[in-house]
Amino acid sequence: MQTLPPLKYSQKIGREFTATLNKRVRAYFKENSISRHANLNMKIKTAFMISLFFIPLGFLLSTLVQSVWLTGLLYLLMGLGTAGIGLSIMHDANHGAYSKKDRVNKFLGGILNLIGGYAPTWRMQHNVLHHTYTNVHGYDEDIKPPKVLRFSPNEDRKKIHRFQHWYAWIFYGLMTFSWITAKDFRQLHRYKKLGILKTEKDSYGTLLARLIMFKILYYILVLVLPLLIIDIAWYWFPIFIFMYHFVAGLILALVFQPAHVIPETEFVDAKNEGYIEDAFAIHQMKTTANFAPKSRVLYWLIGGLNYQVEHHLFPNICHVHYKKLSKIVRETAEEYGVPYNSHTTFFRAIAYHTRLLKTLGKA
Repeated sequence: MQTLPPLKYSQKIGREFTATLNKRVRAYFKENSISRHANLNMKIKTAFMISLFFIPLGFLLSTLVQSVWLTGLLYLLMGLGTAGIGLSIMHDANHGAYSKKDRVNKFLGGILNLIGGYAPTWRMQHNVLHHTYTNVHGYDEDIKPPKVLRFSPNEDRKKIHRFQHWYAWIFYGLMTFSWITAKDFRQLHRYKKLGILKTEKDSYGTLLARLIMFKILYYILVLVLPLLIIDIAWYWFPIFIFMYHFVAGLILALVFQPAHVIPETEFVDAKNEGYIEDAFAIHQMKTTANFAPKSRVLYWLIGGLNYQVEHHLFPNICHVHYKKLSKIVRETAEEYGVPYNSHTTFFRAIAYHTRLLKTLGKA
């Protein structure tokens, strides 16, 4: 069976920075007598984001909606709800950060199964591969997109990549289409070969059976039943579902791409050496970036993921605390001479991401 060769992080370079930072973050929660998990603000957001998907879906299934344009609006809201749940709810829950109770995290993380994705494969790709080996060639699947895109200097360049800074946005919009079609099936099969399934408690057969069940349920809810209930031409439904997923995919990609695929972040190829020269925390600081730290609206809407540095250092802490933690992280980084990548605005981060796409397409 093919497995990923193990990679080790340095136990010396950056150890003092890591110890000091962890000590200061622990002190922050202790001195302020607050939990690392969700607060009231997070619970209000949870209700809002879940409602943004399931209330429009309820109207689609209620027989009350028979208008083409109202149907389209409801599907559009479901696209926004999908992105909102993905960024703000299931993300924290599948990291075990939402609640100290495993059953609460499992329940909220499992909402992903109802909006087109699959929580087990998401955890394996995101928690195991992306967070453990951020921007590491051959390990982090987030920097290994379809071959028409190039996110890392360690990937082979093709002629078509010269234009990727123009067409990448189309592929970003198609991202969640892979959720509802073949991606989860391919990943589950691949992770079985790589030996990553051991991070989940269930067997391959059980995971596959549940995956099939949830995909069938999803298509029944968002396509089959609305098609039977709403008296409009059938061809509107694939149009609206395309719109719904394009909106969701584009939002998700625009949040995650500026966090790792920008000129300031590093890309590592460590497969031959078997080790990474920095401590884990230093590696995360070098491969991750924040954006728009002063935007309270963006912070609320995208689950605090404009503070990706803090998220990668402390993924088991609920995102509502990242803004306060960022001051501690930044000051500690400056004290130890560790890079702290951050762009002042969201649009500046997107511009820098575009710049790297253009560079990688030419060089």
